[in-house]
Amino acid sequence: MAQGILEEVLMNTALVEDLAEVAKDEALLQGVVMRTRETPNSSELVTYAPLTLFPTSVPKAVFLQALAVQTHYNTLVDRISQDSDFLKEALASTIEVDDFTARLFRIYQQILKEGRSQSIVLGLNRSDYMLDQRDDGTSSLKQIEINTIAASFGGLSSRTPDVHRHVLKVAGRFEESQRILDNNPAAGLAQGIAKAWELYGSERLDFINQRNLYGRLISLSMCFRNIRSIRRRFDDVSRTGSLDQDKRLFIDGLEVAVVYFRNGYMPQNYTTEKSWDVRLMMERSQAVKCPDISTHLAGTKKVQQVLARPGVLEKFFPDQPQAVELIRATFAGLYTLDMGPEGDKTVAMALAEPDRFVLKPQREGGGNNIYGSEICQVLEAVKDSTERTAYILMDKIHPAPVHNYLLRRDAPLKMSTCLSELGVFGAYVRRGEDMVMNECVGHLLRTKSSEHSDGGVAAGVAVLDNPLLI
Repeated sequence: MAQGILEEVLMNTALVEDLAEVAKDEALLQGVVMRTRETPNSSELVTYAPLTLFPTSVPKAVFLQALAVQTHYNTLVDRISQDSDFLKEALASTIEVDDFTARLFRIYQQILKEGRSQSIVLGLNRSDYMLDQRDDGTSSLKQIEINTIAASFGGLSSRTPDVHRHVLKVAGRFEESQRILDNNPAAGLAQGIAKAWELYGSERLDFINQRNLYGRLISLSMCFRNIRSIRRRFDDVSRTGSLDQDKRLFIDGLEVAVVYFRNGYMPQNYTTEKSWDVRLMMERSQAVKCPDISTHLAGTKKVQQVLARPGVLEKFFPDQPQAVELIRATFAGLYTLDMGPEGDKTVAMALAEPDRFVLKPQREGGGNNIYGSEICQVLEAVKDSTERTAYILMDKIHPAPVHNYLLRRDAPLKMSTCLSELGVFGAYVRRGEDMVMNECVGHLLRTKSSEHSDGGVAAGVAVLDNPLLI
């Protein structure tokens, strides 16, 4: 965080209060808004999206490292999605005990059996990191996870730089305001969707965005390409969706070129059996899925843990040792909980020093990870059961705490001790064997109070931020 800024304004309560109002007004002006919790399905009432008052300092070298490795992560996810033997082996223990992953995997097996209907692959992902503080005071980039489905906040993070620039100018910090980076992941993500639409082969096909509450900028970008965008829930598609004899997908009578899943990553997204039927129908279709079922599975926590094993990355990059080195440098310690001596060792290690680790289930969306004494409670209950294989264990990352003000609607203005998480967006499009697009398209910085172990912006814990490179 811009610690130097805060040191000068901390004692000036009146200035901080004024800047907070400036930030809120500028957020509304720039479109950094979201629907309210009281009326989540209404566009009549909105409020500013939660954000920090000041940008957060991030070491330039570490930031550039995160950007540089992203295209390799794009390639890695794509290659994993094409390797059925690897996915079957990696997820074998997980699908025995985790029903949600098992249901996704059954759809995957069905598609493998029937054969893929579409050779075009669209990947829009976000790789999330924290900066682990070393003993010598320097920071090391360590990956938290990679999101291969519903990688959100590309729209809002494209708008927040102007908010912090304005706040810094009002505070008299003109030099720092010039160091806020331009950032437009919405345009890059939209470019990936447009490229997939273009390859699908029709100017009049429609793009379905499943309940995209945060992707308005993507939708707007698509409009400029004369691509119609519609939003539907699984239940809606169940009523009005169908496949023709050529497996073309129609919804509301409109042919769909690209399906972007804004949800579908949590069990509660599948409210009925019909929801699962819809997911299978769309996977069977010729429409380009983002993600398709194999790419969805490539983003699971278990796959993340297996990739950290010696020799596994080399399998996917046999002639690219530099790519292997760049990716592996971002790995935190990851440990299996499979049945057997190795998993037993992991259990003993976690029970002996739970504060060193994070216990991670196969879930996305924030708020699912387990920390501290709760790790002992969970593992004591499942340590002798195959149920433990529903989790992986990861080293806990220790970023340096900083101070900032977290602006939220109806929340008191107070200084907080904060931790930040850096996300990097990637977009790729492949047609058959030809990778036609593979790019790093932007970044996202989220900051939360250090009193919260887990949870993102949507969960009401983290807020939007911007990096100030140092």
